[in-house]
Amino acid sequence: MWALLKRPDVDPAEGIGVGFTDRDGGVTPAEGTLSFGATDGGPDRLAENVRRIREDAGFRRLVTLHQVHSARVHLVDDAFLAGQDRGEQPDGDALIAGPGMPGVALAVRAADCVPVILADPHRRVIGAAHAGRAGVLSDVVGATVAAMHDLGARDLVAWVGPHIHGECYEVPAGMAEAAAALVPATRATTRWGTPAIDLTAGVRSRLDELGIPVAYVGACTLTDSTLHSHRRDGAAAGRQLGLVWSA
Repeated sequence: MWALLKRPDVDPAEGIGVGFTDRDGGVTPAEGTLSFGATDGGPDRLAENVRRIREDAGFRRLVTLHQVHSARVHLVDDAFLAGQDRGEQPDGDALIAGPGMPGVALAVRAADCVPVILADPHRRVIGAAHAGRAGVLSDVVGATVAAMHDLGARDLVAWVGPHIHGECYEVPAGMAEAAAALVPATRATTRWGTPAIDLTAGVRSRLDELGIPVAYVGACTLTDSTLHSHRRDGAAAGRQLGLVWSA
């Protein structure tokens, strides 16, 4: 059920819960698969998967976005939650919340893209960003951090969830060059010697620039069979969640 689960009472982020799901322990077809894609198995199965992780981890509510590979950040407050109650799913790729939202888990979906979790444990400011190729190049991480600073965050720590690693993320040479021109750290080659984009390095280089330590980096989705991967499974791929909440 969890590639990583850090409960709120565990250092280095006391009072902050962090989780990255895997593909086991749910009710999505094939039976037993845990997935959080918008249409995987229908709304009842998705609701049951959410219920299982909610009860296991101990948060009370989970919120998501309609992800569009952007750098748009949304503040989760009472108005946002009211919209979710009406079934609204705003377009965007990052969520942030201040100290007034205990037990509300901010979640992003990923199947090869990078789920980036951020928190200032002392000030109870949290964030979750979905950083695929477009998100890394449009600086969704920087946009999320800036929005968290506006809420008073200062001492941030990051967790980088399971995603496709650079040695597996083959792309056309022109795409690799265009990415490296914007974010030099993304320049890479695959294990078999073809052009690639290293999203891990791109995210870490931005976090380094912002002075944010990284507590965890997840496994490669393509090579780890316990994880969903769009590159490996195509249209049949499910989705993991990266999520964060405060106690």
